[in-house]
Amino acid sequence: MSPIVTPDICDAYPEVAVLEPLFVNFGGVEAFCGPVRTVKCFEDNSLVKQAVDEPGDGAVLVVDAGGSTRCAMLGDMLAEQAAGNGWAGVILYGCVRDVDILAETELGIQALAAHPRKSEKRGEGQRDLPVGFAGVTITPGQWLYADNNGILVADERLTLP
Repeated sequence: MSPIVTPDICDAYPEVAVLEPLFVNFGGVEAFCGPVRTVKCFEDNSLVKQAVDEPGDGAVLVVDAGGSTRCAMLGDMLAEQAAGNGWAGVILYGCVRDVDILAETELGIQALAAHPRKSEKRGEGQRDLPVGFAGVTITPGQWLYADNNGILVADERLTLP
């Protein structure tokens, strides 16, 4: 596979959706891509934990955490679980914690910010539905491409330039 360079992808595929530049790269893998799977939750990471417990098969977990900056939705243990289960990455419209360990984890991770407080665990949220944030609606099955330049979403897998 060619390296993921989002500016080159934008040049070759001007129709891709580009998320607003809100995200910071926290993972040990700076450029990643894969088919999208989604979780929608707010200050409760129960369904994030459930998802990363499952085989990722190279997918990217996109978590719409409502943009909350009051707690972290992913930390070192869930990130290591995701990496071990074959997820390519996690995009969080929310926060992460344990950032020094996340930077050493073989997983792409982009989020809004870091926050030391953990989330609640009430079993609330939804999975595998379209989510919308950063100016883009992201649907399970689409392909997501991310690097230090930004995050793109395409309706199908692209041939990388």
